[in-house]
Amino acid sequence: MKANTYQKLANRTLIDRPDFTITDEQTMIVWNAIGLAGEAGEVADLVKKQIFHQQGIDALKMKKELGDVLWYVAALCTEFGYTMEEVMQHNIDKLKARFPDGYAPERTTFREGDAS
Repeated sequence: MKANTYQKLANRTLIDRPDFTITDEQTMIVWNAIGLAGEAGEVADLVKKQIFHQQGIDALKMKKELGDVLWYVAALCTEFGYTMEEVMQHNIDKLKARFPDGYAPERTTFREGDAS
């Protein structure tokens, strides 16, 4: 599935604002950002339990939680007027600038505009 297709399909489950009491754009951004943080926390907690509590890796649970993270990413992209593919490309461009020859520890603090 392409990222923009996912975003469009995920958007079907966004709150229909005219019928909802929260209509302020900033409130929706905060709501989705908190949701993203919560779901990312669930991913971290799952890893903690699987590794440190020795419960074993459950790839299906991980897939579910990563899907929830993705839903909130898609929602935030929509709130800001971005497509997911646009955000993905922007991130790749940033990574290419930071790590032109692939990962290198000495480039981890490099930021756009720094001397190469």
